[in-house]
Order: sequence, then structure tokens, then C-alpha cells
Amino acid sequence: MVDAGSLNKSDIEERLCQGRTDETGTITQAVELNLGDEPSSSSDDKPDSSKDTTAVDESKEETRVVEKVVVDDSNLSDYVGKPIFHLERIYDQTPVGVVMGLAWTSMGGSTLYIETTQIEKGEGKGALNLTGQLGDVMKESAQIALTVARAVLLEKEPENIFFANSKLHLHVPAGATPKDGPSAGCTMITSLLSLAMNRPVIKDLAMTGEVTLTRKILPIGGVKEKTIAAKRNGVKTIIFPAANRRDFDELSSNVKDGLDVHFVDDYRQIYNLAFGEHKVEEN
Repeated sequence: MVDAGSLNKSDIEERLCQGRTDETGTITQAVELNLGDEPSSSSDDKPDSSKDTTAVDESKEETRVVEKVVVDDSNLSDYVGKPIFHLERIYDQTPVGVVMGLAWTSMGGSTLYIETTQIEKGEGKGALNLTGQLGDVMKESAQIALTVARAVLLEKEPENIFFANSKLHLHVPAGATPKDGPSAGCTMITSLLSLAMNRPVIKDLAMTGEVTLTRKILPIGGVKEKTIAAKRNGVKTIIFPAANRRDFDELSSNVKDGLDVHFVDDYRQIYNLAFGEHKVEEN
């Protein structure tokens, strides 16, 4: 299955079957074609005169073999054009402070990274800078994420005062693309905690979900598009809000196959999944 706005299957097949043509429109590359110079035999042979005529006509035809072409990743664009979508994946394994989220756009779904780093440390230096053309709703999500992350860190590592003594910078690439919405909340929390604990999240993970101050995970839109984007970028594990389970269940099997999907309603479940602590009881 392909995202909205891309070529459908029949379009691609038609372009592949057309082969390459020269400026006059003559096929110059296609499958092997051998017309042969010997008449085929048949049980319904015609009189000798007909056979002679056929033999003369066929002798005028030449055996023509055009180049056989194999279409693969290296030359596919020659036949169907440039890719509609490009892989957004930047990391094979996300480093500390970086977590992959999922977004919906007018062209379908996409992945996006939440990157957090420490830019200054010292007693009472706690602060958060935001970049990446974030809209008002997303900026509020970042503030909520910091509050929740501080509370979670206090529970998990009571002696860790990283947030109180660190000036942080949270960025969402690509910088030229405006972004807004609350669904990156859980991804922001996880990015902040990853940095604070100096622990990367598990490999091939993506997540999406709005988070409240009490750590509840609220439903999001674009489940189909986000799932396709995740699969396109090699994601193996996806975390969705529990309220979106039905949306996912309604997707076709070719979209769902090969994905380990978890449905959560509390951030504690995301924490355990993202940092590989233990099996999570899902709703």
C-alpha cells in the first residue's frame, strides 16, 4: 500500500511495461524478442504453394533481439520517475536524547525526531529552549512534557537532579517545516528522560500520543498514515494510545504485518517499553 498522492500499483506497472524508447518512439529496451526465421509446423498444412509463399515471406524477416532489462533499485527511477517519498530515517539506533515520533501531513504520514541536548549546567540553571518552527500547541506540549519528565525522573532516580541544574535545548527537525499539534507529547517526554538518564531507547521504536499532566495518553489522528510511514522507515515497534486500537485493527493486513504494536493509556507503560525495563500490561 502506498501513501496518498503517490502512484498507484497500475500506474507503476504500466510504466514498467512501456520499456525505454528512443527519440523516434521505437522500443530500444524490453524483454528478449525472437521472431525466428523458420516456419512453424502445423497438423493443418496448406498446399505446397502456400508453404512456399510463407517460406519466402518469413525469409525476409530478420531475427531481432532487443536488450533484456532487469529493473531493480538502481534503475527503477528511470522507468517510474523520482521517488514520491524519501526515507526520513536519520539514525539506525537513536542516540541518547533522541526519539522517533510519528506525524500526519497533507501528503500522508511521516516520521519526525525529537532531539534534546544539554547546553548549560549549573545549580538552578533549569530551563528549556525550543526550535523547529513549533506552533503554540506543540510548544505547550513541550512544557507539559518537561513537567511530566521531571515527575517520572523523581520516581525512577530520586537522586538525579539533572533537570533542576540543566539548561536544555529541544529541537524538531526539519527546521524549515512548520509543525503543530499535541501528538508528540509522549515522544518529547521520552527524549527528555533519555537525556536525563543517559539511556537510549530501544532500536526501531516510534511512538505517538498526547500526554496530560497526570500522564494519561490521549488518542491521536492519522493512524493509517502514521503506520505506513513507520513501516516505510524500518520501524519494528510502534506505541499508540489505547483509544486508537480500533483504528489500527481496521487497517489491512499488509500494513500491519511485521509490526509489534502496543496500545497504552498511561505514560508509565511507554517508559517501560521504550527503555526495555519489563513487559507491559496493556489495555
